[in-house]
Amino acid sequence: MTTIASWAPVERKSAVAKPPSFARNVLTVSRRELRDAVRSRWFLLYTLAFAVLGLAVSFVSAAGGGGVGLSGFGRTTAGLINLVLLVVPLMALTAGSASIASDRERGMLAYLLAQPLSRTEVLLGKYVGLACSLLASLSLGLGVCAGVLAWRGLATHPASVLWLAALSFALALGMLSLGMLISVLARRASVAVGTAIFVWLALVFVTDLAIMAGAIALRLRIEELLALSLANPLQVFKMWSLHAVDASLDVLGPAGLYATEEFGRTLHAIFGACLAVWIVLPLVVASVVFSRRSPL
Repeated sequence: MTTIASWAPVERKSAVAKPPSFARNVLTVSRRELRDAVRSRWFLLYTLAFAVLGLAVSFVSAAGGGGVGLSGFGRTTAGLINLVLLVVPLMALTAGSASIASDRERGMLAYLLAQPLSRTEVLLGKYVGLACSLLASLSLGLGVCAGVLAWRGLATHPASVLWLAALSFALALGMLSLGMLISVLARRASVAVGTAIFVWLALVFVTDLAIMAGAIALRLRIEELLALSLANPLQVFKMWSLHAVDASLDVLGPAGLYATEEFGRTLHAIFGACLAVWIVLPLVVASVVFSRRSPL
C-alpha cells in the first residue's frame, strides 16, 4: 500500500508536467514536411531554375544597357521582379496544392490523423514546413545570383537583394496559403495541381487582361482601377517592389501614379495589409474546411 501510494502522485505529476504541446506537434509535422520537400525534385529544380534565370536576366539587362556580360544587381532587380511574378507563385501554388491532397490519395493522411495530432496542427505543420522550403529555395536562388555578380566584381545593392527576397517570400506565403486551400478542397492530387496551375494562369495573365479590358469597356475610375489592382497579390507585389527600390509607379500606368500621389508613405502599410490578407484568409478557410471534412 505504501509503495502504490508513493507511486501514484508521481504518475499524476508526470502526466501533468508533459502535456501535449501545440507548438511541439506543429514543429514535428513541419520537420517531416521540410525533409520531404528538400528531398523532392521540385526543390532542386526550382532553385536551379531561379538562379539560372536570374543570371540570364542579368545578361539581358546588360545587353539592353549597351554593356557586355553581367549587369549590376540594381538593374537586374527590375528584371527579377517579372521573373518572381512568374516562378514564385507557380512554385508555391503547386507545392501547397499537392500537400494535403497527395497524402489523402496515398492514405498517409488517415495515418497521420490517427496520431495524437489535431487537424489544425497537421495543417499548420505542413504550411510551416513548406514555407521553410520555399524560403530556402528563394534564398539559394537569389544568393547564387548575387554571389556570381559579386564574384565578377560588379556592384550589388544589399538593400535591393533583401527587399526582393522579403517581398518574394511574402508573395510565396500568400500563394502557399491559397495552394493549401485548394489541396484541402480537392480529393485527388492531380485535380489539386491542375487547379493550382489554372489559378496561376488566371492571376498572371487573365487578371491583367481583365483589368485593362474592364477599364476601357466600363470606363472605370482611377480609384476603382487601383482597388482591382490591390485585389491581385501579384500586382501588389509588383507595385510594392518598385516602390521599395524607389522606382516610379507610373510605369504601371495611371493606377500606380495615383497611388503614389494619393497615399505616399502609407503605401508600404497598404501593400503589406493586402498581402497579409492573402496569407491569413485562405489558410483560415482551409483550416475550417479541413476540420470538417473526412480524411478519406
